[in-house]
Amino acid sequence: MRNGQTHVTRRGALALTGGAAAAGMLGAGARAATPATLQLSWLHSVQFAGSYIAQARGYWAEEGLDVTLAPGGPNAPVEPPVVSGRALVGVSAADYTAAAVAQGAPFRIIGVAMQKNPFAVASLPENPVETPQDLPGKRIGMALANMPVLEALCTLNGVDIDRIEIVPTQYSAAPLLAGEVDCLLCWATDLPVAMAVQGVESVTMLMADHGYALQSQTYIATDESLRTRRAELVGLMRGETRGWAAYRADLDAAVATTLEMHPDANLDPRAQRMQAERQVPLMFSELTEARGFGWFSAATVEETIETLAVLGHDVSPDLWDRSILEEVHAG
Repeated sequence: MRNGQTHVTRRGALALTGGAAAAGMLGAGARAATPATLQLSWLHSVQFAGSYIAQARGYWAEEGLDVTLAPGGPNAPVEPPVVSGRALVGVSAADYTAAAVAQGAPFRIIGVAMQKNPFAVASLPENPVETPQDLPGKRIGMALANMPVLEALCTLNGVDIDRIEIVPTQYSAAPLLAGEVDCLLCWATDLPVAMAVQGVESVTMLMADHGYALQSQTYIATDESLRTRRAELVGLMRGETRGWAAYRADLDAAVATTLEMHPDANLDPRAQRMQAERQVPLMFSELTEARGFGWFSAATVEETIETLAVLGHDVSPDLWDRSILEEVHAG
């Protein structure tokens, strides 16, 4: 799961077929579907189950699209295929997009899947970290690449980072369970899940609850695509919206789709089910209830801009374009 500086360091921790329906749409007189690629931000898992459902149940085929889901990974960054046109849309994060735009990339954020950033600090109940003010005096295990994330959290909450002992670790719960550190910087949907699968209770402090308002799992497209491939963007995002609605309605089916579509991904069914459940409050909010999946408002954009400034990125609201979502959710 890619967000902030974490992408390269985090994966180690952790279909319902719609073919007949899709094939039926290609009968006599039907137009051939338009190819389009959605570049994911990490390896296949239930993190992207809404997209798998959209593909498996033929939601994109109904939009006239033949969508390829390209997995990401440490050697498959999101931005290059989108800026080159090989991918129509990419799943990124606001800080990555801001950095790319600063280097001249013509991106716009056209939707926000995760309404709350998934970064968290995980600890054990006997020595909990429940607020940022609990961090001084603690040993935190993390990848050094994630230092800007911790620095931003401390800045936003008036915490002296020099009073926190930084312990470089692999992306694993093992250092916490071995007592080598007091807490871990991670995503709320993975290392806490890995511990839960082992029967270990943990305390998860979601950084989004303490001012870290960085939009994650965002959809990016180029200015050119917004001008010349608008109908395809609307169709792709409409299928995404339907896929994630189906995910939320039936998490068991979402997990089953993920496992059936990606049998070689070595995914643990129990962990995938837990992750699916823990994603729900991150992806759906009062805002999405009122306006629809992926929505962002002027207020949530401003909060993200403020967090980006702490991370060293200077952006304006022009980075966001809501016109695709407005068409998707019209009426």
